[in-house]
Amino acid sequence: LIRKIVISTGAVTTLAGTGSSGSANGTGTSASFNYPRGITTDGTILYVADNSNHLIRKIVISTGAVTTLAGTGSSGSANGTGTSASFNAPEGITTDETILYVADTSNNLIRQIVISTGVVTTVAGTGSSGSANGTGTSASFNLPQGITTDGTNLYVTENNNHTIRQIVISTGVVTTVAGTGSSGSANGTGTSASFSSPYGITTDGTNLYVADMSNHLIRKIE
Repeated sequence: LIRKIVISTGAVTTLAGTGSSGSANGTGTSASFNYPRGITTDGTILYVADNSNHLIRKIVISTGAVTTLAGTGSSGSANGTGTSASFNAPEGITTDETILYVADTSNNLIRQIVISTGVVTTVAGTGSSGSANGTGTSASFNLPQGITTDGTNLYVTENNNHTIRQIVISTGVVTTVAGTGSSGSANGTGTSASFSSPYGITTDGTNLYVADMSNHLIRKIE
């Protein structure tokens, strides 16, 4: 399900989903999802990483209309337009309101979707698990899960590398912002700090906030 919570009152309602797994498009509770994981919005539309359907779904907030923006519905790593492109268990998703950026978790890739056209390309990652820094497809990831952006950079949580990576959007240059690369819970600066299977990540434009999953902690990176 996709649920809505009115912040001022705490009132919870269901925006979309039947409550059973499926991949049907439709309006509101006639549409179905299969383990939706990541979600982002441009204020008018919600975009959902529908993990076990290997899809990116679109929900018009005002009407609840659900459609498929990208993905074949089967696992794969093909670039292309809309439903000719494929993903493998996507989890994290973020937007600058023009482009969607997706942590394509089981492909170990960071993907980009141009919202207006549905064109899907690979921003970074070799497609094989690794921890190499580099530019674009010369860099490697190991189960990237969370993703956020400040408009200039992407920040990615890497579950199996226990690191936080940065991607410069304009160049595709990938570096490690924080994390030793081994599981731990030490505070510190940059690669002297450690995480254990970090998952969610967001930013206020100045700081990063990380759900450090296996440590049961919320961490801050200045």
